[in-house]
Amino acid sequence: MTIRLRHCMSAHGITTPLIAAYAKVREPLLHLPNYAVSAFAERLERHGGEPGFEVVLAFDAEGRTVGYAYGNTVESGDRWWRRMGDVDPAFTGGPTLALKEIGVTVPHRGTGLARRIHDALLAGRSEAYVSLMVNASAGDGKVQRVYETWGYEAIGTSRPSPESPVLTAMIRPIGTGT
Repeated sequence: MTIRLRHCMSAHGITTPLIAAYAKVREPLLHLPNYAVSAFAERLERHGGEPGFEVVLAFDAEGRTVGYAYGNTVESGDRWWRRMGDVDPAFTGGPTLALKEIGVTVPHRGTGLARRIHDALLAGRSEAYVSLMVNASAGDGKVQRVYETWGYEAIGTSRPSPESPVLTAMIRPIGTGT
């Protein structure tokens, strides 16, 4: 199975394939307000205009978007950190990559594609750390355990919006090759 990755430093021109892939990845959850396509599109528009935005899209041999990850740089005092409460200043004192979304379509889960996309997003970043938030109940905890095998550790919790579940905030050094 040939998968091609594409990096973009802007959401311009990739919104349609990214939203289409998101809808496939999150299909069972789209009825929930926080996971609705319209809510994702609003977040993508906001995140796409933030400093350090980057997205990696994965395309199959037929050119279909089958995975994605995107994030942007957050600094000390950013709402990303404020929603978590007390976080070790060692993590918040300098720029950090906030991994806002990552997902692969069902046929590509368990193939290593998510890790490949993740690592491609981190390659060449100048931030010392990458942070993400995960629903601890996703996949009965399997998703969080996968992130732990990638070197992430829990540092707190966050509830980004009233419609959102409580998420586990995780972090790892970008240079970790775990």
